[in-house]
Amino acid sequence: MTQSSGKNPHVAVLAFPLGSHPWSLLSLASRLASAAPDVRFSFLNTAKSNQKLSATSGAHLPHNLKLYDVADGVPEGHVPKNPPEELELFLEAAPERFRKGMDMAVAEAGQQKITCIINDAFLVFGYDMAADMHAKWVPLFVAAPYDLSAHFYSALIHETYAKACGGSEAHGNGGAVGDLNPIDKTLDAIPGLSVMRFGDLSPDILQEILPGNHSNPSPIFASALRRIREVLPRANAVVMNSFQELNSAILTDDHKSKFQDILYVGFLTITIPTPPLPPSHSDATGCLPWLDEQKPTSVAYISFGTVAVLPPHEFAALAEALEASCVPFLWSLREDLKAFLPNGFLERTRKQGKIVPWAPQTHVLSHKAVGVYVTHCGYNSVFESIVGEVPMICRPVLGDGMMNARMVEDVWETGVRVEGGVFTKNGMVKSLELVLGHDDQHRRRMMKKIRDLKEVVVKAAGPDGIASKDFKTLLDLISQ
Repeated sequence: MTQSSGKNPHVAVLAFPLGSHPWSLLSLASRLASAAPDVRFSFLNTAKSNQKLSATSGAHLPHNLKLYDVADGVPEGHVPKNPPEELELFLEAAPERFRKGMDMAVAEAGQQKITCIINDAFLVFGYDMAADMHAKWVPLFVAAPYDLSAHFYSALIHETYAKACGGSEAHGNGGAVGDLNPIDKTLDAIPGLSVMRFGDLSPDILQEILPGNHSNPSPIFASALRRIREVLPRANAVVMNSFQELNSAILTDDHKSKFQDILYVGFLTITIPTPPLPPSHSDATGCLPWLDEQKPTSVAYISFGTVAVLPPHEFAALAEALEASCVPFLWSLREDLKAFLPNGFLERTRKQGKIVPWAPQTHVLSHKAVGVYVTHCGYNSVFESIVGEVPMICRPVLGDGMMNARMVEDVWETGVRVEGGVFTKNGMVKSLELVLGHDDQHRRRMMKKIRDLKEVVVKAAGPDGIASKDFKTLLDLISQ
C-alpha cells in the first residue's frame, strides 16, 4: 500500500464515551487495524469507558491497536448529579485531555507523528486538531443518516417551523395552523425527510425551534451539535454506521452533494451474517440458559441502552403491564433503577421473568425464544433487532430515537410505538398483545417486513455491497 512518507501512518481515534458510541468506534478501528497491519492506531477514551470495552473486546484487539486512557473531566471527589452534568464536564475538558493523550501516544510510538484523526462526529473539535497537525480528518457518524440531515439542516428546520407557526411566538408546541399542530407537520423542506414530523426531531434540535423553550441541560453539547453542519463538509470523508442501500435515493444524493466524501461501512456493532449462538453454559449473565427454558417467540426482551432513563412512573407502568400480561420477560435493568419497580414486583414475577444488570444483546435477540424487543430505539438496537428477526415496541427517549421509531412503525413496518408515546399499563398490555399475537395477521405481516429488510441488510453486507467498496476507500485514505 502506498504511503506519503518513509514512516508508517499513525491514526489517532478519539471516542465519545456514552451509549453505544465507543463500541462502534472501536469496532471500526479494529477492522481498519486488522486490514492495515502496518498502520499504528491509538484509541483514546475515558478510563471508565475503556474498562468496559476491554472487558468485552480487549483480548481480541489487533496488535497495532492500543487503548489509551484520557481523564473524564470530573474533578476528584466530585460525583456528577446526572448524565448531562457528566457530559458537560467531559466535553469542557476533552480538547486538552485528548491533546495530552495524543502527545503520549506519539511519544510512545517513538515520535511517530499522527497522520490522521478518526473521531466520533460529536467531537467536532477533532477538525481543529487535525488542521493544527496537518493531518487528515475522518469523523464517524454513529446515529442514523436521516439524523445527520436533521443536524445539517437545523437552521432551515428552525426557519420552516417558524413559518408553520404563522410567524407567531406561540407557547408550548407552537400555534396550530388549520387543524394540524405545527409539531405534527412533515419535514417536506428537507431532502429525504418528508416522512418525518417536527416532533420526531432529536431533543437538542427541538430545544432550538420550540418557542419559549430555553432549557438546555448541556449547552456545550448543543453548541457542538450546531457546529456539525459547519465542520463536517470540511472532512476528508464522513463515515456512516449504516448501509447506503437502506437510504432513499434523495437522501443519498443530498449527502453526496454536501460532503467531500461519505462512506457507508455497515453496522459496526453487528456481525452479518449472524454467527451461531455460543453454548448457553458459557453465558455468565444466565440469560441464554433462561431463554432455553422458554417457548419459541414468547419472551419480551426489554432494554433501554446504557444511557436512556425513563421517568419513574413509566418504569412502574411497564412493570405492571408485564405482570398483568403474564408474558415471560427478560429485562436488562441497572441495579439503581430497580427502586422504581412496584412493591413486591420482583417477588411476584420471579417465575415469569428474569432481570439482569446487563444482557448480551445481540445473542439475546438471536435466540428463538424472544418474540418482541421493547426498546429506546437507538439505531444500532433497531438493526440488531432486524438481524435477529424480532419485532419492536418502541419507546424513544433521546437522540435519533424518535426518527428511528417513525421509520420502524411507518416506513419499515417492523414494530409499533407505545400508545401516546409513553408507557401506561393498559397501552403496554395492548402493544404486547398486538406484537405477540402469533395467529394474528398483523404479526405475520410484521415478520415478513422484518425478513425483507434483513435480506436487504445481508445483501448490503456482502462482497458486492457498497460497504465493501467504501471500506476499501477508507482504508486507502488513512493508509497514505
